[in-house]
Amino acid sequence: MTPKDDLAFIPLGGTGEIGMNLNVYRCDGKLLAVDCGIGFGGPDNPSVEIMVPDPGWLAERREDLLGLVITHAHEDHVGGVAHLWRSLQCPIHAGPFVSAVLRRKLAEAGLSQEAELRPFDLPGRLKLGPFDIEFLRVAHSIPEALAMAIRTRHGLVVHTGDWKLDPEPLIGPPTDEAGFARLGEEGVLAMVCDSTNALVEGHSGSEAEVRHSLQELIRSTRGRIAVTCFATNLARVETVALAAKEAGRDVALFGRSLRNSVAAARECGYLSRVPDFVAEDEAGYIPDDNLLIICTGSQGEERSALAKIASDTHPNIALGEGDTVIFSSRQIPGNERAILRVQDDLARRGCKVITADDHFVHVSGHPARDELKRLYELVRPRYAIPVHGEWRHLSEHASLARGLGAEALVIEDGDVVRLVPGRAEIAESVPVGRLAVDGSRLLPVSGGVLGARKRMLMNGVVVASLAVDGQGRVVGKPRISAPGLFDPDGPESEDLAEALARGLGELPKGLRREDDAVTEAARAMLRKAVGKQLRKRPNVEVHLLRV
Repeated sequence: MTPKDDLAFIPLGGTGEIGMNLNVYRCDGKLLAVDCGIGFGGPDNPSVEIMVPDPGWLAERREDLLGLVITHAHEDHVGGVAHLWRSLQCPIHAGPFVSAVLRRKLAEAGLSQEAELRPFDLPGRLKLGPFDIEFLRVAHSIPEALAMAIRTRHGLVVHTGDWKLDPEPLIGPPTDEAGFARLGEEGVLAMVCDSTNALVEGHSGSEAEVRHSLQELIRSTRGRIAVTCFATNLARVETVALAAKEAGRDVALFGRSLRNSVAAARECGYLSRVPDFVAEDEAGYIPDDNLLIICTGSQGEERSALAKIASDTHPNIALGEGDTVIFSSRQIPGNERAILRVQDDLARRGCKVITADDHFVHVSGHPARDELKRLYELVRPRYAIPVHGEWRHLSEHASLARGLGAEALVIEDGDVVRLVPGRAEIAESVPVGRLAVDGSRLLPVSGGVLGARKRMLMNGVVVASLAVDGQGRVVGKPRISAPGLFDPDGPESEDLAEALARGLGELPKGLRREDDAVTEAARAMLRKAVGKQLRKRPNVEVHLLRV
């Protein structure tokens, strides 16, 4: 069978990992992309803050790409659009709130006039080539999260996106269980489903319960209060703002992504009960017991508002003895070290740090096992394809699905799951990878520039500048710089310079007349000398001037 005769699911990001969701459906040779998100570098990539999935395979086939559909406005589903759109160059389809968020992201990237954003009404329906898409409302920790019922001539696939069963989500309606039941009656070939909390027993909990708990906590707390949460968790932002109002506190927002999210929410009619927020530069003048700030940085992001507050480098606000910081969020795997560092810096400044381990200040936006079981009972898919999780999440989800009568496939990024014709199977694989967002450019995470940067981080760098005459004799004294390895004022650089001049003088005369040979010899000598002294293999750069 050729790709023009099948229905396949191809994850390029977000399956076998948390974040960077980029999924592709192939039907009769045409392609549909679903979500385009970011991920964090984590401890394995200390020189990388934000990553995106490598779109190379999809970009090579963009003539067959009918569009990109965004299920909701969390960064791991929408944050990569502005970075990758130039590679994909396809229409972007999104609901009202996602569109409001995306317009700001595209404007910041200078893509307002290029990228074609096509908002659709909710719940809505969309026809793209062989794909007939029906959108179902689902509860999640953000407004207007959507599941997709993708109808094709080969069968019906349900793509859940991120969801949960919350009877009181506070902003937006509960998950459309009746709609899922209707799809189950129609007959579902496959369900591609969220696995984030597949290891968690019971129920994820309700946002309404968190609202009551936070109201009690804020009412009983003295001093300045800072609450950090995901910028797009508008139900949580509303909860905190209303609790602050009840406690007689003014609220200020700290962090650009938070301000953008709130602006998009107000544009779409949300947060109507929340008073205007205090300007960031005025917050410091409000009495401590009358101030609450909501800030970005729940994942320990180095340049976030909370990280600057924790290091006492924020220009407009300071926290210290008698103040309280509430982490109203979960830890995304890979961010634990960064989060603990920020929490430790806050504690060092005298702040009381409260997390979900101490108080009921957070519920997940993803389904626990009882909710997964309920959805499978409603949808009754023939095949289950767990996504949105690491391998242990996917495996546990697959085991649960098999126990409920579905045939489950555990896959990872790059696998091509052919659903039709024949039995579903992993038919082939496509190349996948990760790119680091480095300013305005994208770089491969492994090798190249970032590989050199990582080596420099671990082993340092040595830069040598020297002049030689036409016979290859060193003129004057070489200059050696080794930042991160030797003290600039120490004797080591002088010793290295003398050793280098001596070593080059011992080279055969023929080699000394060749610039490349002298440069490579100098590089080898310096690497060997530093390795012998420090047991490191630094990056060595040699600047040679022939006079």
